[in-house]
Amino acid sequence: MDRIEPVVLDGSVRAFSSAARRLTEQVGQEFRRRTGMWQIHYEMLTWLAEAPDGQVCLTKLARTMGISTSRLSHLVDRAQDEGWVERIPDPADHRFVLARLTDAGRDALCAAAPHQLACVRSHFLERLTPEQVLQLREISEALMGCVDEVPAEGN
Repeated sequence: MDRIEPVVLDGSVRAFSSAARRLTEQVGQEFRRRTGMWQIHYEMLTWLAEAPDGQVCLTKLARTMGISTSRLSHLVDRAQDEGWVERIPDPADHRFVLARLTDAGRDALCAAAPHQLACVRSHFLERLTPEQVLQLREISEALMGCVDEVPAEGN
């Protein structure tokens, strides 16, 4: 990789971090106002909906979402209170627990999806060209690959 001047690199990283934080905050606030659901719950439900049988090991789900297992546990507790998910023992290895999407969770996800799309469109997609959206995905996937390579603490 070509050498990037530290000032340019610092400005790029700072701009990316600020934009990601501000967009996440804006989309999350509007989404919460529209649906009553926290953005992170929506994200969790979408990961579960895309998983085989609508279920994922809690530690894998936390890693996928980029949050601690402790934070995920609190999110699952709240989602369980809403009836959106349930905890079940992993049939392949009873040392682990799976989060499984319920029918009510799938219904909540379907009801919230149009609002999520509207929030993302207004705060995100309308500001970028289709080419920029594809570039952003490629960049994000490359960055996530780097994050996935770093071992979790305690491993």
